[in-house]
Amino acid sequence: MDAGLLAQYAVIALAVLASVAFVFKRQFPGATRRLRIACALPLLREGRADWLRRLGRRIAPPSLLSGDDGCGGCNSCGPKSR
Repeated sequence: MDAGLLAQYAVIALAVLASVAFVFKRQFPGATRRLRIACALPLLREGRADWLRRLGRRIAPPSLLSGDDGCGGCNSCGPKSR
């Protein structure tokens, strides 16, 4: 396989993965949150390397108990358009 064709396939695969991730996050926010928690928890356990714990904190979703006046679920507070 030609190197240029392989690079083209890699770019297309990255674009498809990015669009799937965007749609999944947009359409299924609860499932996205649960998936992020499931991925982050093993990295945050006691005894892990510091770089793994930092990665786990980056993956983990923001806390729902942030003190906002809204529901704290979707972070799209504001007037609802009709």
